[in-house]
Amino acid sequence: MVVPEPGRDQGPGHLRLLARVARMYHEQGMRQPEIATALGISQPRVSRLLKEAVTRGVVRTVVALPEGVHTELEEGLQRRYSLRDAVVADPGAGGLVPALASAAAFYFGATLRCGDVIGVSSRSETLLAAVDRMHPRSTQAADRVVQVVGDAGGPGARAHATRLVSRLADVTRARPVLLPSAGVAGTAAARDALLRDAAVAEVAAQWRELTVVLVGIGGLEPPPSPLGSADVVGHADREELRSLGAVGDVCLRFFDAEGDVVRSAFDRRVVGMGADALRSVGRRVAVAGGEREHAAIRAALRGGWVNVLITDLEAARHLLTGLR
Repeated sequence: MVVPEPGRDQGPGHLRLLARVARMYHEQGMRQPEIATALGISQPRVSRLLKEAVTRGVVRTVVALPEGVHTELEEGLQRRYSLRDAVVADPGAGGLVPALASAAAFYFGATLRCGDVIGVSSRSETLLAAVDRMHPRSTQAADRVVQVVGDAGGPGARAHATRLVSRLADVTRARPVLLPSAGVAGTAAARDALLRDAAVAEVAAQWRELTVVLVGIGGLEPPPSPLGSADVVGHADREELRSLGAVGDVCLRFFDAEGDVVRSAFDRRVVGMGADALRSVGRRVAVAGGEREHAAIRAALRGGWVNVLITDLEAARHLLTGLR
C-alpha cells in the first residue's frame, strides 16, 4: 500500500511509519532505496524519517567500548581537573609499569610533532620504559629533547638520564641536549654557581623554548628504586619537607596536598627548571600511577603541574571518587 506524503502530520500514523522505517533500517539491515520501494514512499522521505527517529529518541546510539578502553574515565578526569587530555591504562595481569609505558609510548608517538622542543625529566623509570617502546619515526618528530633537571643520584642515575634523553631524541630524530650537572647541589650557593657555569647555562636557556615536557610524579616517601628520591633527598631534607606539608614532586620540585609549591632549603639546592617555568610550558605530560602515588598525583593535578595525565585504572577511579 502506498503511504501518502503528509504535510506536518505528527499523529499516530506518522509515528508508526517512523518506527517502521527505523526498524527496517537498523534492525533488518534494509537500505534506504529498498525501504522506499517497500513502503511506497520517496527515498528523501526515508532519509528524513531516519533523522527524525534519532532526534525523537526512537533510535539511540550506544557505543560499546572495547575491553581495556576507558573513555568515560578519561573524559571524567579531563572535566574534573581541567586537563587537555587523559589516558587510562588497565594493567591487568601484565603489571603497572608495562601498561603505563605502552600507553605513554602510543600517546607520544601520536602527538609529538616536528618542531616540538621536548623537555624530559631525568629520573622516571616509566618514561624510559615508554621511550624504549616507541618506534623510530621515518621523519623528524621533534627539534630537540632537553633534560630539565640534573642527574638524580650516582652513576646509575646518570646513565639512566643519558639513555632516556638520547633514546627519545633517536626515535624522534631530534637533537639531544643533556644537562651536565647533578640534580641537587650541596648548598644553595653551590647550586647558583652551577647555574652560572657556561655549559649548564646554555642548557637552562633552552628551557624557555620548550613546547612540551614529559615528567613523572613522585611521592614524598622514597620508592623502592635505585633511581628514586632516596638518592637525592636525605633524611633531614625529607623531614623538613614533611613538616612543610609536602606530598609529592615533579622534577624534584615539591608541592603540598593542594599543589602549592613547598619552599624549602632543599628546593634552593635543586639544579633544574623552577616550578613557575615548569607550569608555564604549554603541554605538560605526566606518566604516573600506582597506589603509592595517589595523593601526589591528585595534588599535582590540583596545582596545575600537568595538563595531560597517563595513569592506571585504579588511580583514575581514585582521582574521580576520592576526596576532592
